[in-house]
Amino acid sequence: MGIQNNLEHLKQLKEQAYLGGGQERIAAQHERGKLTARERIESLLDQGTFEELDTLAVSKNDDEANDDNSFYGDAVVTGWGRIDNRTIAVFAQDFTVFGGSLGEVVGEKIGKIMDIAMKIGVPVIGLNDSGGARIQEGVSSLAGYGTIFNRNVQASGVIPQLSMILGPCAGGAVYSPALTDFIFMVENTSQMFLTGPDVIASVTGETTTFEELGGAQSHASKSGVAHFAIENEEAAFEEVRRLLSFLPSNNMDESPVVDTGDNTTRRMENVLNILPDEPQNPYDIRDVIDELVDNGDFMEIHEFFAQNIVVGFGRIGGRSIGIVANQPLYLAGVLDIDSSRKAARFVRFCDAFNIPIITLVDVPGFLPGVSQEYGGIISHGAKLVFAYAEATVPKITVIVRKAFGGAYDAMGSKHLGADINFAWAGAAVAVMAGTQAVNIINRRELQDAEDEENERTKLISEYQERLEHPFIAAAKGYIDDVIDPRDTRIKISRGLEMLATKSESRPAKKHGIIPL
Repeated sequence: MGIQNNLEHLKQLKEQAYLGGGQERIAAQHERGKLTARERIESLLDQGTFEELDTLAVSKNDDEANDDNSFYGDAVVTGWGRIDNRTIAVFAQDFTVFGGSLGEVVGEKIGKIMDIAMKIGVPVIGLNDSGGARIQEGVSSLAGYGTIFNRNVQASGVIPQLSMILGPCAGGAVYSPALTDFIFMVENTSQMFLTGPDVIASVTGETTTFEELGGAQSHASKSGVAHFAIENEEAAFEEVRRLLSFLPSNNMDESPVVDTGDNTTRRMENVLNILPDEPQNPYDIRDVIDELVDNGDFMEIHEFFAQNIVVGFGRIGGRSIGIVANQPLYLAGVLDIDSSRKAARFVRFCDAFNIPIITLVDVPGFLPGVSQEYGGIISHGAKLVFAYAEATVPKITVIVRKAFGGAYDAMGSKHLGADINFAWAGAAVAVMAGTQAVNIINRRELQDAEDEENERTKLISEYQERLEHPFIAAAKGYIDDVIDPRDTRIKISRGLEMLATKSESRPAKKHGIIPL
């Protein structure tokens, strides 16, 4: 067989591989409003940059490579390419081949591209669209999942790992995405669950639908499993590209620097109009964030989950920052179980990838209640304390309006190792608000007063003048400066510039024991 015949044979094999499960199944995929694995990769990566690996891999259970039940490449497409001219490793499960199920070869292909990503220090993106383990391959499919899980853990904190759920993701298959850093889901198309509606109905008697149980909005707003719920696949690819623009390629690298054209000496002139005159009235902390970051470009993470805290990425002076901010618009910005978990996870991600953390504090305390105590608010709140104290990246905290009780400590206080702590003029820092404090420390005076309401008003005013302000904390060095709110961006920018060479070590140990 001559070279021309060999080349023709190779062409035929690759054409067969590129068809996946065949035209009929490709058409069925399109009818569901879903792209094929290769179409998804082409949509995600810079045009023409994808280099595929293992195109001709075939299931080891097949007796012959050209068996009618064989599919070249099996049920996953793997390789590398570029996003914004940066190298990215990628794998995309192919639902047209055995429903995207994971067998031995699929597991090996995914493992290989993850190994390459670790060796060269680049992000890995998984496009998930799979019916789960390939039952016909028995324990080999379970072994495939296990080896992928192990790689996810080894890569954690070393390279960014992003998961896109673009179809079903059930059973053990959900744990690989859950071990990655960010999960994107597509509304009305993707689902994640350990056991489906039929199993739940037979075991617990509960009735539900696939979308209610494991749809994008359910996981983005209720469980917090998904970080993004996107309208369609194309928009999801754009959001993945946007997120990567804020992130370094690995934990030894720096995030890309972007020329945003927004001067670091810009004052936040509009910020005085954001806070209400009455201290108990709500406002949207995202308005403050938009004033703070370059060109108002803020990418919120976990937007629909635990909305009493806001986390996400922005830039100051073209350099990436992570922002954690209490949200007075929702539950008055109080810390509870879900918001503590959400913020702690984000802080730890930023610390792992050298992204400075900016904390905007307006917190009345931790949420009281029996359900919170029984749900473990003590342990969950401790996660946030642990995350801030563990982080060694530059940490700058600004008390915007109030910081009361243990929540003051938890929200990036000086005592947890923040490098620079500012407070806006007019901010309140105390064990608790005067409206609550007088009920405890002035109980007797209130009981004996002829006019209890007038007495309460007077005592609250005295408490506020004596204790509910930032100057005591400033006098003790817990606050480094009380500032004009309009100078916040300038102050943070100069602080980040000074902290650019920060180096901080921790005691030698294998790892800490975070209160999980």
